[in-house]
Amino acid sequence: MMIRKSLFIIALLSASTAVPAQDDNKVTFTGSIQSDVLLPQEDEKIGAAKSDEWGLTNTYADLHMMSKCVDVGARVEFMRFPLPGYENDFKGWGLANIYAKMHIDQLEITLGNFYEQFGSGFILRTYEERSLGIDNSLLGARVVAKPVKGVRLKALSGYQRRYWSYNDALVSGGDIELSISDWSQAMQDHGTYLTLGASVVNKHERTEDIYADATHKLNMPENVNAFDVRAHLQQGNFGLLAEYAQKTQDPSFDNGYIYRKGNVAMLSASYSKRGMSALVQAKRSDNMSFRSRRSMNGTSSFLNHLPAFTMDHTYALAALYPYATRPDGEWAYQAELGYTFKKKTLLGGKYGTSVKLNYSHVHAIDHQTVDMPLGTDAGTDGYTSDFWKWGDRMYYQDLNVQIEKKLSRDFKLNLMYMNQFYNKTIVEGEGGMIHSDIFVADAKYRINNKLTLRGEAQYLSTKDDEGDWVYGLLELSVLPHFMFTVSDMYNCGETDVHYYQGLITFNAGAHRLQVGYGRTRAGYNCSGGVCRYVPASRGFTMSYNYNF
Repeated sequence: MMIRKSLFIIALLSASTAVPAQDDNKVTFTGSIQSDVLLPQEDEKIGAAKSDEWGLTNTYADLHMMSKCVDVGARVEFMRFPLPGYENDFKGWGLANIYAKMHIDQLEITLGNFYEQFGSGFILRTYEERSLGIDNSLLGARVVAKPVKGVRLKALSGYQRRYWSYNDALVSGGDIELSISDWSQAMQDHGTYLTLGASVVNKHERTEDIYADATHKLNMPENVNAFDVRAHLQQGNFGLLAEYAQKTQDPSFDNGYIYRKGNVAMLSASYSKRGMSALVQAKRSDNMSFRSRRSMNGTSSFLNHLPAFTMDHTYALAALYPYATRPDGEWAYQAELGYTFKKKTLLGGKYGTSVKLNYSHVHAIDHQTVDMPLGTDAGTDGYTSDFWKWGDRMYYQDLNVQIEKKLSRDFKLNLMYMNQFYNKTIVEGEGGMIHSDIFVADAKYRINNKLTLRGEAQYLSTKDDEGDWVYGLLELSVLPHFMFTVSDMYNCGETDVHYYQGLITFNAGAHRLQVGYGRTRAGYNCSGGVCRYVPASRGFTMSYNYNF
């Protein structure tokens, strides 16, 4: 694999110098440095293990050179002594990504590492999310062309990154997007915009010796194909998105090596105008785990992404039990309504009042087992499923209401109530259904032009799992450079443990430095339905960011 990457590096460096310099070709440089450091301490009470190293760090440095026709860039990562949760995968250091991009008129060619998404990502989404330990870029070539007005074409081929190596499967695909309204002046005059899209992705992976039992070897397909079609209509304030994707037989670790085809369908409608917004979404997925390596599990090697259709909460206790999308199948629904009561009305008061109501529900799809001649699903279609029928288990439900109210020129108050059902057995493997009520008050007061004080008070009430939690935070901003934060998350139910934090943040231009000390609770960090387990830790922390 290193030989393969070396050839790509040579090719892209050659491409970066192939275009002749032009007098008007201005060259600019951009980049960033991010370094997160922990000086770990053992803490038996929270389960923070003793570290063999005095200091742990995840450090990234990006550099990009951009010109009229050619861009080149690279990223170096140093994780020889990585932060907790990264030890088994990202440990190491070196050149992680490198690319060269040529763009002339309506043509763009990229060699090296790149990220891409077709449609909503049902059959292809590669991206970087450092907080989740995800960087599944493709190493290869991509072409983007706009041959005529209203048409965009993409073609790509490459190998997917998995930590410090690359999976052997060759991933290739193409996408076409048609902007119908670009061809119709009448549609544009009436504020109507219609986009149609279609995609195809092929994974070519050599066969493996995988057995259903001691004597029966499974026949692994070397080629797995996935297809996606979609339509997006925007008419004034109203928007509608419909998308459907399907995958051919793809026996893998995720589905127990069954041969059932996969599919996902989504419908999303939205409405937005000044002071009001509405969103309704529904999604059904069935056996849509799609990886560049069939025998892997965890968050690595995914070629696609299935959005969770649940709200990504930022408050600590509201995010204590986050939902992770089930790639084997789920029915997911989300509805959201936002409304702002105008100023100088009964409910709006002097400054107006904003209210947002959000509801999410995720349920199992119907599963009807088929004959298992070998006593296992492996080697069979696994099950059948009635498209419109629910299964017998609820995975997640969240009903929350948020009120944002400005009480004076200097005082602003946010309130939230959430009623949550979280099936811990489904998401984490054990724990049963957790039902909780969560209350949040977030207040901000501007003392003067330089000082602002913000405070949070949160309470989670439940009879399940570890019982009740309380959380408090105070944050003082001192313009233009400083922020001081103290917080404590306390389990007043089963464990009687405080998770305290103290932070000092300094900002100056493009530099941001944060130092602190405290405890971090073991749990799941999630974004968009993708989660990573974070072990407990305690110690001094430092985070430095620089962008130029």
